[in-house]
Amino acid sequence: MDQFTDHFTDVTYTVDNGLAWITINRPERYNSFRARTVDELIKSFKCAWGSEDVGVICLTGAGEKAFCTGGDQKQRMETGDYGPSDSGLFEVDALHRVIRDVPKPVIAAVNGFAIGGGHVLHLLCDLTIAADNARFGQNGPRVGSFDAGFGTGYLARVIGEKRAREIWFLCRQYSADQAADWGLVNKVVPADQLRAEVRAWADEILLLSPTSLKVLKQSMNTDSEHFAGIGQMAYSSLKMFSDSAEAKEGITAFNEKRAPDFSAHRGN
Repeated sequence: MDQFTDHFTDVTYTVDNGLAWITINRPERYNSFRARTVDELIKSFKCAWGSEDVGVICLTGAGEKAFCTGGDQKQRMETGDYGPSDSGLFEVDALHRVIRDVPKPVIAAVNGFAIGGGHVLHLLCDLTIAADNARFGQNGPRVGSFDAGFGTGYLARVIGEKRAREIWFLCRQYSADQAADWGLVNKVVPADQLRAEVRAWADEILLLSPTSLKVLKQSMNTDSEHFAGIGQMAYSSLKMFSDSAEAKEGITAFNEKRAPDFSAHRGN
């Protein structure tokens, strides 16, 4: 811990022999994120970025049920937004950027549900190791939300257009083995071996030239960088859409634990 992370409430940050563990610590909300969570995640990644003691970063979730289930829909229902933040903005696009821009390999350790915005977070990490009980999928169209930047275009780059469209258009959940078969994750291990597997991969990476790894990551990112601009336009659309009756039906239905009725909006 240090001056940037020792007052965190939603995230824990620790460093162990060159490996920084960034853990979303809201298991009571299935590690969904509010604005404060996003702020703390960004600070954690920047802390790891600037630390000479860190060569590899792991993003994971607290507990055994969830890696991350995206934006906190209970918070959104209660206040109409994701709560207060340092800047007054919901900085999830900045979080996406720092995961891609940090010049060190980032491993997602998926220890349960990776749904919605949490699915996008693991996608943006350089590598994904999943527990055998992990579940992957999108939920945005169910709750009046979407990610039309990296969460769609880059997803299609990783697994192909047809599969990416299936994930978004059906909002199903997929097993760790199915995700591995599609190339969405690098390896599946028993849940009790997840942290040890991350440690083993990190130890191999830590033997390599950090400058070489940095340039390689930047080179691969260049090919998909245009999705950042598309994402900015999508966030503008999402902000306007969030105030619509259609989006409000989605979030209300989610919190009332019922199926949403979007039939009135099909002619839009």
